[in-house]
Amino acid sequence: MTRATMDQKILSLAAEDALDRLQECLENLKESELDDLITRQAVKGKETAVLLRGIFKGSPCSQQNGVLRRLQVYKHCIQLVESGDLQLDIASEIIGLLMLEARQLPGAALAELATLFVDVIKGGSLSNGKSLELFSTVLTALATSKESLVYGKGELSGEEFKKQLINTLCSSRWNHQCVIHLTSMFRDIPLSAEELQFVVEKVLRMFSKLDLQEIPPLVYQLLLLSAKGSKKTVLEGIITFFNQLDKRQKEEQRSPESVDLEAATVPLDQLRHVEGTVILHIISVINLDQDLGRELIKLLKAEQQRDPGKTLCPFSVALVLSVAIKHRFEEQVFDFLKMSIVRSCKDLQFLQGSKFLQDLFPQQYDVASIILEVVENSAFGWDHVTQGLVDLGFTLMESYEPKKVLGKAAGTSYGLCKMPAQQACRLGANILLETFKVHEPIRSAILEQVLNRVITKAASPINHFIDLLSNIVVSAPLVLQNSSSKVTEAFDNLSFLPLDMVQGLLKAVQPLLKVSMSVRDSLILVLRKAIFSRQLDARKAAVAGFLLLLKNFKVLGSLTFSQCSQAIGASQVQADIHACYNSAANEAFCLEILGSLRRCLSQQADVRLMLYEGFYDVLRRNSQLSNSIMETLLSQIKRYYEPEPDLLPPLKLEGCIVAQGDQIFLQEPLAHLLSCIQHCLAWYKSTMQQHHEAEEEEDEDDDYVGFQQDLEEMLESITRRMIKSELEDFELDKSADFSLSSGVGVKNNIYAILVMGVCEVLIEYNFNIGNFSKNKFEDVLGLFKCYSKLSEILKEKAGKNKSSLTNKTARSFLSMSFVSTLLTALFRDSAQSHEESLAVLRSSSEFMRYAISIALQKVQQLEETGQTDGPDGQNPEKMFQTLCKITRVLLWRYTSIPTAVEESSGKKKSKSISLLCLEGLLKIFNTVQQLYKAKVPQFLRALDIANDDAEEEEDINVTEKAAFQIRQFQRSLVNQLSSAGDDFNSKEALSLVTVISTLSKLLEPSSPQFIQLFSWTVKICKENSLEDAPCCKGLLTLLFNLHVLYKSPVGLLRELAQDIHAHLGDIDQDMEVENQSHFAIVNIKTAAPTACLLVLAQADKVLEEVDWLIKKLKSHFVLEISEDSSQASSQIQSLEKAIILQLGTLLTAYHELVQTALPAGSCVDTLLRSLSKTYTILTSLIKHYLQVCRSGLGTISGRLEKLVKLSGSHLTPQCYAFITYVQNIHSESLSFAGEKKKKREDETAAISTVMAKVLRETKPIPNLIFAIEQYEKFLIHLSKKSKVNLMQYMKLSTSRDFRINVSTLESALQENNTEDAENEPDNDQTVAAEQLAESQEPKKKRRRKK
Repeated sequence: MTRATMDQKILSLAAEDALDRLQECLENLKESELDDLITRQAVKGKETAVLLRGIFKGSPCSQQNGVLRRLQVYKHCIQLVESGDLQLDIASEIIGLLMLEARQLPGAALAELATLFVDVIKGGSLSNGKSLELFSTVLTALATSKESLVYGKGELSGEEFKKQLINTLCSSRWNHQCVIHLTSMFRDIPLSAEELQFVVEKVLRMFSKLDLQEIPPLVYQLLLLSAKGSKKTVLEGIITFFNQLDKRQKEEQRSPESVDLEAATVPLDQLRHVEGTVILHIISVINLDQDLGRELIKLLKAEQQRDPGKTLCPFSVALVLSVAIKHRFEEQVFDFLKMSIVRSCKDLQFLQGSKFLQDLFPQQYDVASIILEVVENSAFGWDHVTQGLVDLGFTLMESYEPKKVLGKAAGTSYGLCKMPAQQACRLGANILLETFKVHEPIRSAILEQVLNRVITKAASPINHFIDLLSNIVVSAPLVLQNSSSKVTEAFDNLSFLPLDMVQGLLKAVQPLLKVSMSVRDSLILVLRKAIFSRQLDARKAAVAGFLLLLKNFKVLGSLTFSQCSQAIGASQVQADIHACYNSAANEAFCLEILGSLRRCLSQQADVRLMLYEGFYDVLRRNSQLSNSIMETLLSQIKRYYEPEPDLLPPLKLEGCIVAQGDQIFLQEPLAHLLSCIQHCLAWYKSTMQQHHEAEEEEDEDDDYVGFQQDLEEMLESITRRMIKSELEDFELDKSADFSLSSGVGVKNNIYAILVMGVCEVLIEYNFNIGNFSKNKFEDVLGLFKCYSKLSEILKEKAGKNKSSLTNKTARSFLSMSFVSTLLTALFRDSAQSHEESLAVLRSSSEFMRYAISIALQKVQQLEETGQTDGPDGQNPEKMFQTLCKITRVLLWRYTSIPTAVEESSGKKKSKSISLLCLEGLLKIFNTVQQLYKAKVPQFLRALDIANDDAEEEEDINVTEKAAFQIRQFQRSLVNQLSSAGDDFNSKEALSLVTVISTLSKLLEPSSPQFIQLFSWTVKICKENSLEDAPCCKGLLTLLFNLHVLYKSPVGLLRELAQDIHAHLGDIDQDMEVENQSHFAIVNIKTAAPTACLLVLAQADKVLEEVDWLIKKLKSHFVLEISEDSSQASSQIQSLEKAIILQLGTLLTAYHELVQTALPAGSCVDTLLRSLSKTYTILTSLIKHYLQVCRSGLGTISGRLEKLVKLSGSHLTPQCYAFITYVQNIHSESLSFAGEKKKKREDETAAISTVMAKVLRETKPIPNLIFAIEQYEKFLIHLSKKSKVNLMQYMKLSTSRDFRINVSTLESALQENNTEDAENEPDNDQTVAAEQLAESQEPKKKRRRKK
């Protein structure tokens, strides 16, 4: 019979239900013939399923032959499907039929079939994985089989057989082509938790063997599989895999030559795209299975407690930010991220301040940099992350925004962020700025949200949003055009914003004003309304706005200067200004604004003052307006100028004040007006005349020369007459009233400040125009004498009257650049032609002191507000250059002329010039480190006087340069310390120590220069016996600050504690303390409270570090339990060793201090609190070991046993003795107060003060006793758990709040026996009451207080 007819026969017999004949027909077929039959039919694609049904019909499972034939068909069909020769629909049809029939197979056949599948998979012959659908059915059927199946030499149930097969399968090698199919297959098999874990771990191990492009579909299948369980393992595995890939990628970028060619990773863009796809898959599965989202957050929270570096990486942060879009998880995700960021900032801060901790944790983990990395990675099409990033940025900025405006530089864009909350707020701004730069589609949304917050949060500080807005606009100015309606809305709120916010907002959006006429017009409308507002702040805002417009709308023909462009935000739009507005339009626009501003010259002093401060910048940037501005200023000064050349005084001060009822106010800030005129005139003369000469515009020049001449003559006349004027001419002399309680006093205060301001303005003017003429410098000195007379009177009056205005020194009117010029001329100008004229100024040491004190004032203002008054005061670059010049002068003056030389020749009434120079240097070094951190190398190079020409030097070694400067101050300090008795200047020595301390922050802690400074400081402290407490405090603080960056200071603390003990004596007066002096700086005068409090403060810092380490130890222990990792175990051992060594050495330091006869007061109080903290931390360590013993993973170490022994022998007994000593001191003070009470009954107030003090100082005693007893309680628990008797080292405590003093009781009883009880009833009660009062009275009072 041919094959074709055999096909037909089987089909017809099956259709007729002739089962006997069908069976007979199939019996006669050989295996190969049956296989060929099925193959031919399947390849043809006709009636394959019908043929297979026919064969199955003729192969009943009740007969052995039938089962064998079925198995043969199954085996052949599996090969056929996997061969890839069949059409897809035919293969699916065959597998579907086989799956239906599989349930009828007996257990043994199912087992054989399943084993076949396992062998096929192990052999790697699975090609398309289509047959795996059948494998899942076979395994499922096998699991439900009731038969006992032969496996090896034994027998197993179906469920156990299935488990064994899965184990075999997961232990064998998988072909990478079938991993996805196998993972998908396991979804259809019922698996126990153990089996599922086994499968998941196998799939995760396969990740590294697959091509990167195959990972996303595999992750998707794995996530679907996780619906059965093992969610944590799946998520952890995915995160760890991508974290390792990222790390490898970074290492490769860092050092490409070190990477082996075979181990080279995939291209960066490909990796990022795959990561993005995987994140999308996870999000889509979380949409279906919320439990997966919850598990993700739970996993990250748990790992953050243990080892954040393991799971918190760019990939996992991007993942949770994508999850945060779901409202259900938003709050949890942001709370988790905020907590992680702040904790990371705190940990980094902790690590940076301690070399001991840095050695234990060499890898510093920074969440902030990871989040910014996510922003960078999101550029690769991670659109699903951007919304989360934006929300996180705003959440951080709002959660950690500044609490109140202090006007400090730290709040500005170039200040330092030291606190974790400030760093978190700054991170939020950086996230938004970087996201804005990377993602164009979301720019408008970010900008609108920033503007919304500026509008809605007007009442609270919004500097951080204004700074962000400014940075955003600078990075992409034209984006503002899309949000012009929001900008206009923000303008409507200008009147309600504080002035600095208004200025910041307008500076930020000013590029838009140049390209959008509608926005500009709406701003002008708002400003015009504001200028007539009743609110003073609104009028000031209007002036600020108009001045900004004048500065930035240049009239064609105006000169361009390098400084003109420094504050213009966006160079991109500068070129288009004149395309929008022509010259005539700009000029008309600016003159119209000037007209509005002229009206402000009749308003309050604050408004006028703003104008005078702003006109100079307007003039400098818009020179075509100089005519109008100078005319305005001229007409304004004429109101107060006395034209008669011989009349004194030259100015009408009465016009500068206004009376409202009984009160008197300043109306015209005359000195500011003159200062404005002086600066504008100087600028005009130096630039405009050259310009007009070059162009030979003689006609116009006449007008300009007109007002220039008028102003010069006025200033000349005012100078001449001010020098001639006496204080009586201004109605100010020593007899005048300067109190603020009367109208006359207020008026006199205002007059005095105006006259002093005018003198300062004229000093600067005459010095600048004098060109080193002797006559002009004599005028300068004459003006200074007038200034100093008034200054002296005000200081004298201020001493008598504390409410005087001048208690706070008025800000100087000298500009920062002039102060720099003046100091250079006074101290560094050695030109022969200048010598005679400068001798006039140098002859007055008062004037030189004044010049330096003004420099100090300017630097102080710069440090506090980030800017100074006067021209260029808001230009950070110019301020930095001026600071460098001033520093060079002060440094040269201080190092060239020692204070001792100067003081021996001069008066000792006021501070010497050298000391003022030193104070100035200290302020400058602080300011530069705070405001100009990035420019420290240039600053140090500028100070290198010997290296003037080395400007082009590229690589500046900050440590070397700083060390050079430190050495100069070290020499001065050594000279100070070696000077005898009266020659020792405490203030100078302290300032020198502070300068060295400030500069030491610039040294690299691992450098030889740092080690050298540290060794020198130790030597100074060991060899110099200083009795000056502030200097001792400064030197010890420097020693501690350097020591913690070199190694742990516990050994140093022990030596200092021994010195303190030796100098103050023992609490047992009969005991003589061995005097082994380590540090001469600790002596009888400095031991307490200075050295003692510093040692305790440093000990508290060590305790904080140990507490932090114990928390880390606990988290590592939890990690070890969960993973059983050897790495965690070695880390635990190193942490335990470090903690116990620190605590052990610290206990020996406390051992000395608790035996020291400390004076009552802060030392005793601080020591008691510090001891309580020590016992609390010891208890925390004991609790950790208790957890170790309970888990059965370890026992207590010999080190811990030694520590417990040390605490029992060297601390606890001494603590109780110290408590008794403290109570004795206080009972003495109470009995002393009682004696006074008997003598003078009216001193009850003094007695109650003493008692209150005693109560306050004994309050820590119960807390200490409680801490000791808690420690002993947990030691008892640990002894039971560990089977080690730790309590053998502890002496049972006897101190309590109630205590019977046995000796006192016995003496009282004896007195009772010997004396007549009737005569002396009160005496016994008094004695007993006194003893009980020693400890009971504070307790009673505490109860009453509750």
